[in-house]
Amino acid sequence: MPTEPAPTAEYPAAEPGPEADDDRRGPRKLTVTRVAAMRGRELTGRGIATFRRAAEADGADKSGLTALTYATMANFALDAAIAVALANTLFFASATAESKSKVALYLLITIAPFAIIAPLIGPALDRLQRGRRLALASSFAARAVVAVVLIFSMGSWVLYPLALCMMVLSKSFAVLKSAVTPRVLPPDIDLVRTNSRLTVFGLVGGTLGAGGLAGVAAAIAGSTGALIFATGIAVGGAYLSWKIPRWVEITEGEVPTTLGYHRHRPEDETPEDEDAAIPARKRRQPLGRAVVTGLWGNGSIRVLTGFLTFYVAFVAKATEHRPVQQAAMLGLVGAAAAIGNFAGNATGARLRLGRPSLIVVNCTMGCTVVAVAALILDNLLGAALAALVAAGASALAKVSLDAAIQDDLPPESIASGFGRSETVLQLSWVIGGAGGVLLPTDYWKGFAVVSAVLAAGLVQTVVSYRGHSLLPGLGGHRPLHAGQEIPHHDHPPQGDAAR
Repeated sequence: MPTEPAPTAEYPAAEPGPEADDDRRGPRKLTVTRVAAMRGRELTGRGIATFRRAAEADGADKSGLTALTYATMANFALDAAIAVALANTLFFASATAESKSKVALYLLITIAPFAIIAPLIGPALDRLQRGRRLALASSFAARAVVAVVLIFSMGSWVLYPLALCMMVLSKSFAVLKSAVTPRVLPPDIDLVRTNSRLTVFGLVGGTLGAGGLAGVAAAIAGSTGALIFATGIAVGGAYLSWKIPRWVEITEGEVPTTLGYHRHRPEDETPEDEDAAIPARKRRQPLGRAVVTGLWGNGSIRVLTGFLTFYVAFVAKATEHRPVQQAAMLGLVGAAAAIGNFAGNATGARLRLGRPSLIVVNCTMGCTVVAVAALILDNLLGAALAALVAAGASALAKVSLDAAIQDDLPPESIASGFGRSETVLQLSWVIGGAGGVLLPTDYWKGFAVVSAVLAAGLVQTVVSYRGHSLLPGLGGHRPLHAGQEIPHHDHPPQGDAAR
């Protein structure tokens, strides 16, 4: 083997480098700080790698689901940051017996417009032939602008309409996301598990992670710090939304869904070739009985979850004057809701959903029972128990509704069906939240009202499940799988008896 030549005048010996100096001095001293930093970098790298593997699993990176997952996490994160920023400035700071009438007036001004806007989101989405990515990104960009305005409007009455803008834009993103999800579905997983995955990522990476960071920002710089943090999230969310693949824009052949149903009449039959000539966007796909049952049940449950979101904060402020006790009450109920949410999503992801509408009926019944139990207990324990069961039932019932939509609707109507259903659920949550602010802060009074609402919703859910309805046109007087309603110039709209 060749050997290196001995050092000569022509080939002097190489000068020792810094590594040689380190060898002579011995290894660098490892301090506790350096060890902790090295260990932190290692754990962070492993965590990021694990997160990316989970987000890209099952072909999600190729289908576009990963990009939608990141945008969904940003939406959860932005909601959490805004909640932290306004917690002590908006509702919670005003939650005293003396200011209830003032808050109720502001709530009427802010919630009433949303109650009018929400039913219009679904039909508007159906008419949105192009620009779904732009609509998702715009929902973030608009919230970034509102967050900047909020920074300069703290302590003003403008907070309430600005909070409404944040609420409407957040709910609009949720509706748009539901309509986009079927377009980025990986081949190896179904819509039910896809929606569960999006929720879990949103809760863990968005609500918990960003909520904690927003809390730190608020502790350092107050609500302004949290709003600055929220502005950054909104800008990032707009960018992530635009990174969703272009194929979510393809809506050719989609048939919009409708909550109404027109019973089939034999004299309305027309030749199939005439039906085929009618454009898809002019057709309508009624929702089947299982989906309508799911909507009634989920809507009733969302009334309870929206109610608890605001009601416990008002009760804590009105009954406990010590900040530590207030925080303890909110922490207990919030922890119960978080545990229930995770348990519901985990159960739904593993459960065989053979009869999803029956699961929805049972979840609605469980929420009604726990609301009555909270009414009887008349204390914080009852509220925490209600939050635990309501969060779990809400997650499980939503998974069951997703399964019913996937089974009931043809592929060309699934995106519209998810958009319509999400609109109904968001509106139900807002109605419950309004009750949480307007109702008296005595436990038994608040839970008496919400128990009555849940009981009525349970009755309608059960009746719809059995093929009947208390409300004509919005219940079970329809087949399990309704056919498309095709408009004709000479005939009124009709639907097939079954598909």
